[in-house]
Amino acid sequence: MYATERQQLIEHLVATEGRVVVVDLARRFGVTTETVRRDLDHLEAGGHIRRVHGGAVARTKVSTAETSLAERTQQRGDVKLAIAARALDAVGADDGGSIYIDAGTTTAALAHLLVQRSSGIRPLEVVTHSMTIAHLLAGAPGLGLTAIGGRVRGLTAAAVGAQTVDAISRLRPDLAFIGTNGLSATFGLSTPDPDEAAVKRAIISAARRVVVLADADKFGAELLISFARLDNLDILATDAAPGGELAERLEAADVEVWVA
Repeated sequence: MYATERQQLIEHLVATEGRVVVVDLARRFGVTTETVRRDLDHLEAGGHIRRVHGGAVARTKVSTAETSLAERTQQRGDVKLAIAARALDAVGADDGGSIYIDAGTTTAALAHLLVQRSSGIRPLEVVTHSMTIAHLLAGAPGLGLTAIGGRVRGLTAAAVGAQTVDAISRLRPDLAFIGTNGLSATFGLSTPDPDEAAVKRAIISAARRVVVLADADKFGAELLISFARLDNLDILATDAAPGGELAERLEAADVEVWVA
């Protein structure tokens, strides 16, 4: 394959998927990572993409790009289930107590697995502001459910706003499972919407321990609003070990990395 053909394919992948990863592209095209990086440099110089740590993203509206819940539910289902299963190890069968589940498709996968194993655990109180996750958990044996209200954002089916943030600030869950749109060494955890960011920030401030669920495609991504530093986290559950500066910063922040 000629370089121009490969670069056209990379540009198409960025346009359709929003983000590409150097290692994945090298494997896909059977070339070295150095060759892929040269391709990305060429595409960025031409104004077609924007380079980020470990890969590239679409050049326009990168910081505010957000797909709907329905679209994200259809993407990488097996990976999300694997990450969710690994993250769920943070809840011991004999622990009981309380957990907060953030809105998102990977956290929804965790809620689904929690329902499947709920009969085998000690009574557990679950709190969420996600309408989708609340519906999934309602009536599950062994699980108490508190649904946090507020203005429901159609794109994510999650409650947001001052009422939601205030209600969360009055809680102290033992464990919080958080989703994120981006995970960066210097910018931390980020999301494109300010209302979503405020809710996530409140959850992290309230919880005793924080587990973030993020696939490797999120590594290096920086969306519009940062809602947490790396040292706000206790555990990162993911599908591939981070490398480079991100790995160094996570280690310095004493964040445990759990790979599914």
